Amino acid sequence: MSIQNRYEFLFLFDCEHGNPNGDPDAGNAPRIDPEDMRGLVSDVALKRRVRNYVQVAQGNAAPNAIFIEHATNLNRPITKAHEETGGVPEKGASKSKVKEARKWMCKTFYDVRTFGAVMSTGPNAGQVRGPVQFSFARSIDSVLPLDISITRMAVAEDVKGAKTSDDYLKWENEQDEDKLRTMGRKNLIPYGLYAAKGFVSAHLSDDEAGTGFSENDLALLWEALAKMYDHDRSASKGFMSRRGLYVFKHVGTDANQEQQLRQAMLGCAPAQALLDLGKVIDINKNDNVTSPRRFEHYTVTVNKDRIPAGVELWTWNDNTGGLVREHPGA
Repeated sequence: MSIQNRYEFLFLFDCEHGNPNGDPDAGNAPRIDPEDMRGLVSDVALKRRVRNYVQVAQGNAAPNAIFIEHATNLNRPITKAHEETGGVPEKGASKSKVKEARKWMCKTFYDVRTFGAVMSTGPNAGQVRGPVQFSFARSIDSVLPLDISITRMAVAEDVKGAKTSDDYLKWENEQDEDKLRTMGRKNLIPYGLYAAKGFVSAHLSDDEAGTGFSENDLALLWEALAKMYDHDRSASKGFMSRRGLYVFKHVGTDANQEQQLRQAMLGCAPAQALLDLGKVIDINKNDNVTSPRRFEHYTVTVNKDRIPAGVELWTWNDNTGGLVREHPGA
């Protein structure tokens, strides 16, 4: 069954001595807003980490397989969708065949149900808008991108004429020691605390009109956000951690059950009233801290009295391994 409630969420994470999201147009330097030097992490980067976690946790098998994988051709699973639904995997497939292929894609791939996809890049399986979307994450304070020189104590020379390992060994023995090492560079920031805003639409989750995004899918999304950085370690990323997951669930206020369900789907408050920092959630530097270098240099305050009626607040709890309701939404 598809979800019946609208959600907004605020996702806090930080990066210590690493590059949270490199910009390929800037030599892979950390993304920043040049006007105020605050760090940026793209929505695509966040979705990639969710995909990677689901792939690891669910074994990349239906119904939680991943459509957009590393180093794959997207037209292969689209063709498979037509084969599995009795259609012809060609660009000119009929509308009914495209619809069946689209349903198969939604049932098979978690990221299609969650984020949507354009599936008309070859054989046509249509397009779907995903019920889950992220904004760009933005750091709470300015960050300082550093370009640091490093020494690699080896080289990767393509030696002309070398065909065997003995040829390479002979070449190594003929070189000066200084010629067998080289310089490299690492891009990083000393520290940054980031906030990303997210949105979950019940209407785009509908089984017929949407992707069929279910309560089980939603639970897996929260789990992925809470745990994805623990399974995405690399030398370039430094130390990245989830620092907070605040989920606002719209439940409605009307005494009439049918009307309350409608309110829960449409929402009881605008997203900005829940997600804008300084409204429900405040994040402030502690006294005497000018350059934050760890999460403890901040204080996160949840103002439960500012939560609008008809909205519940849920937060991730590591002890229970799931969301815990913090405010009943009365």
